[in-house]
Amino acid sequence: MGQYPCVSWLGQYPCESWLGQYPCVSWLGQYPCVSWLGQYSCLQAMRFAVAEINGNPDILSNVTLGFQAYDSCDVLQHDLKGALQVVTGYDRVIPNYRCAGDVSLSSIIGPSISTHSILVSQILRLYSYPLISHYATSPLLSNKREFPSFFRTVPSDMFQSKGLADLVLHLGWTWIGLLAVDDDYGQQGIQLVQQEIDSAGACVAFSENIVTSRPDRNAPHIVKVMKASTAKVVVIFANSVDLPPILEEMIKQNITRILIASDAWSTTTMASLKTFSAHLVGTIGIAFNSGTIPGLRAFLNTIHPSMTLGRYWIRIFWELTFSCKFIDDKNQTGYLSNSVKECSGSENLASVQNVYTDVSNLRTTYSVYTAVHAVTKALEDLKNCKYPQGSCPDIWNFQPWQLLYYLKKVRFKLEDGREVYFNKNGDPPAVYDIVNWQLSPNGGMQHVKVGSYDMAAPPGQVFTINISAIIWNSGERQVPISVCSQSCPPGFWKAARKGEPVCCFQCVPCPQGEIANQTDSFTCIKCPWDMWPNSEKTTCQPKPIEYLSYEDPLGTILASASAISSLVPVAILKIFIKFKTTPIVKANNYSLSCLLLVSLSFCFLCSLVFIGYPQPVNCLLRQVTFGMVFAICVSCILAKTILVVFAFMATKPGSNLKKWTNPHVSYVMVFICSLLQFILCITWLSIASPYPEQNIETQPRLIIIQCNEGSPTAFWCMLGYLGLLATISFVVAFLARRLPDSFNEAKFITFSMLSFLSVWVSFIPASVSAQGKYTVAMEIFAILASSWALVVCMFANKCFIILFRPNMNSREQLIKKGRGTPE
Repeated sequence: MGQYPCVSWLGQYPCESWLGQYPCVSWLGQYPCVSWLGQYSCLQAMRFAVAEINGNPDILSNVTLGFQAYDSCDVLQHDLKGALQVVTGYDRVIPNYRCAGDVSLSSIIGPSISTHSILVSQILRLYSYPLISHYATSPLLSNKREFPSFFRTVPSDMFQSKGLADLVLHLGWTWIGLLAVDDDYGQQGIQLVQQEIDSAGACVAFSENIVTSRPDRNAPHIVKVMKASTAKVVVIFANSVDLPPILEEMIKQNITRILIASDAWSTTTMASLKTFSAHLVGTIGIAFNSGTIPGLRAFLNTIHPSMTLGRYWIRIFWELTFSCKFIDDKNQTGYLSNSVKECSGSENLASVQNVYTDVSNLRTTYSVYTAVHAVTKALEDLKNCKYPQGSCPDIWNFQPWQLLYYLKKVRFKLEDGREVYFNKNGDPPAVYDIVNWQLSPNGGMQHVKVGSYDMAAPPGQVFTINISAIIWNSGERQVPISVCSQSCPPGFWKAARKGEPVCCFQCVPCPQGEIANQTDSFTCIKCPWDMWPNSEKTTCQPKPIEYLSYEDPLGTILASASAISSLVPVAILKIFIKFKTTPIVKANNYSLSCLLLVSLSFCFLCSLVFIGYPQPVNCLLRQVTFGMVFAICVSCILAKTILVVFAFMATKPGSNLKKWTNPHVSYVMVFICSLLQFILCITWLSIASPYPEQNIETQPRLIIIQCNEGSPTAFWCMLGYLGLLATISFVVAFLARRLPDSFNEAKFITFSMLSFLSVWVSFIPASVSAQGKYTVAMEIFAILASSWALVVCMFANKCFIILFRPNMNSREQLIKKGRGTPE
């Protein structure tokens, strides 16, 4: 073999016949040929990489790189045997010895199965031989304490699992089924997927194992579970060989699901899967990042059955590719026994279009190519070592651990610009393609790249996908839905159902005063004190401000009524002034009547202070103004009532009450009664004066601008004092109602006070039940109603007589009815 470092290959690929290690071909009847063609191209990629390196004088100058190839048939025992033979250097196993002393063994590439890599790596660590796998993805192999000499050119399943979880979550699927093959690859990978899904808040509807020890792979039970579940998306962590039984059962039970493929089958070319094309359309998977190898296609076409090196495997490949048979040999494949076509060797390989010749999207092949270049770069770094004191290893005679040191530090770029290096765990940068299974125009299945998952990309660019390029199994472009419960729209929050996963929930409207401005909110947000949700409870809007304004229809009506009503006492006052010399005006105490009419006019006008924006001055004066003018008004009526009684009693023989009938007595009474109200109001303003406030408690949807009375007790005391004066007037007038007709004003006073008290007694419950501006409107209405009661009851009859029955407004008429009333 000569003096050169050797890269050994372990995998399910043909070995070179000159090594005396013959391939195992028993599996060809079990696995489709097209898959073998794809894997055979990986061996050719290794040959191409070695030839490329040896042909480049700038790489490992004066050193020739060689290789050995062993076919393990993906059998664990064969992988182990092949590894030990490579280490020993002969076609037999001699543990702890390297018999081929003239050849430096640099590293071993393979095996492809994670379980096999774990075992082989455990053995090779004893010798510190680097083991570089092109396909083993188990996260266990990232443990450098257990596997210090293991490297790989494909990412760990830890990254793939996260990528699969991110994929389903990015597409809005939160209710997902999981299927996994019952080996290290499937169980470890699916556990990581489930962890990522759970941590993201999504849910696993079911998780089932594909039992490889059973011929049907437990398909009837698995598909039954899939059919019973509402999950429309199923993540499958398995190998392509395990899928046909599952797909057959899905067809049998007439169900379709969106399948999410792990890297082990996301780009498979197994011929048997073409039978299920209709069910596999729309499948999305994560695949190893594809690459291109310039010149590989031409190199692949150079093989020919006449070649001595690897002739045995080339003839098998030739028979499978051209569906022919070499007559001079026994049928190599055992596959075309009924064929009459003879392989001539003149067939044109360049005209063939199959997996072997397709170099447009190389994945596993590119991984093998990368592994060879990684070893070469480590050898070159070892050769160019420049440590002082002669501590550098000899390229012609180095120990495995010395190359291992350089392999850990490898960092270089391939011709297509891709950077190659290993992290501290021996893993390469995690870069995946996201592929979608679509039918090609000729009816075949094609794997269309629709996105990428690059853990080395800048934040925000790690996960990219073109959803519009995806074709689903329904033939639509719109992303299907797979949820346990439909999304809660804004304005609702998700309430979990008891005993069910968090993805199964019911949508509950947000409570009063709270909003949810996003879909699928877990909680509602309380609006600020001055804002209130809209009708959909999706946004907070400023609360309407409410007060009784002049622009408000109700405020306009009340203001107009107050202004017009205030003119009525003024008109009556003019009548009284005009007819002040008439007996009926004199009989009703002209001076008190004028004061009463002025007070009543102000009673109507004081209601205007209650309308408009509650300013501090308005709040301070409106109740006090109301209390004072009504106190003067009721005091006048009380004085008139008592004066009537005194006048009648003074006419009795021997009465000493004549002096109490003087008009000045009535003025003193009005002054004293009004003074008490004035003192009460001043005390109120001094201790707890009213002030404007924003009320958000009465009606949470509104901000009611109102006057806080400061002291409710003072307010009700003021109102109660008015009630006391009115009650006294009512009682006295009621007792004097049967006096002679000349003094029949007592009857009108009785009715006026009865009406006055009725209005304000009714106001108490009405004001308690009213809210906001209607509370103010109720008080204005009470003011107007009670004022009108006094006007009508006290002056309507007198004005009627004065204006329309002047004959009754004479002294003679009054004498007929009784003795006159002193002026």
